[in-house]
Amino acid sequence: MPKYLVQGNYVGEGLKGLLKEGGSRRRETVAKLLEGMGGKLEVFYYAFGDDSVYAIYDAPDNVTATALSLIVN
Repeated sequence: MPKYLVQGNYVGEGLKGLLKEGGSRRRETVAKLLEGMGGKLEVFYYAFGDDSVYAIYDAPDNVTATALSLIVN
């Protein structure tokens, strides 16, 4: 299964939700979403700088990876 790297930022409402729910909850949500789409989350890291989060995951194909990106965004 192909691996994908995603870089993202939490801003506005997303940042408020992160602060309210906590980082572990956000990671669990992404992992469950991926599993439901036939993929698997490998790593999910928070960072300081231009990007707030980095994730590496397996997905069945590019269509699934793109769909995940649109859902999470």
